[in-house]
Amino acid sequence: MSLWARISDALAALTAGESLTDVFDKLRAPPERSVAFAIAVIALGAKMAKADGQVTRDEVTAFREVFHIAAKDEAGAAKVFNLARQDVAGFEDYATRIHAMFASQPETLTDLIEGLFHIAMADGFYHPNEDAFLEEVAHIFDISDLDFRALRARFVPDATPDPYSVLGVDPALDLNDIRMAWRKLVRENHPDAMMARGVPEEAVRLAEKRMIDINRAWEEVLSTRS
Repeated sequence: MSLWARISDALAALTAGESLTDVFDKLRAPPERSVAFAIAVIALGAKMAKADGQVTRDEVTAFREVFHIAAKDEAGAAKVFNLARQDVAGFEDYATRIHAMFASQPETLTDLIEGLFHIAMADGFYHPNEDAFLEEVAHIFDISDLDFRALRARFVPDATPDPYSVLGVDPALDLNDIRMAWRKLVRENHPDAMMARGVPEEAVRLAEKRMIDINRAWEEVLSTRS
């Protein structure tokens, strides 16, 4: 069954007049968490789109890159997106509920922020309001400043990504400690590990780019230490 077929009940609740925040509260059980993850990315992405004042075709394409959305499911995905844009609840309310849902799985919250970075950069420009939005969501998610900077270093092309920032380590660390941090990132970002923590299969391919960035950063560190 496709992801969007599985969220049909959630969409029915939205159609019946329930808010997205109410729907989030009903998706806490593990079998429904992949549904919650998909809705969270789209809902927060819609709120972020309002942050820079416009929704571009590139941002819509970015959603397609995160999720396989079949033609028959496009209307349902669009409904979630539009409801999130129109809902009176602020993004802080959404983020707080999502944090509570995945509090025992902080890696999933990082996955979600990564999906939002992917969408934010879809038009090739990182708007200051998007940066403020993502930084506040990361704060609500209890993502450390170091980890947030590591994500931003990978996605925002304002300078050559610092390999230590990408790996989330202090350059003063011993090479063996950096190697341990790199191996930990590789383990955490294995597709099987991501799916085990409730990330939908459709979103796992975000990890492909992530693994390339992580391994490239490690190779750069090795080259400068040898």
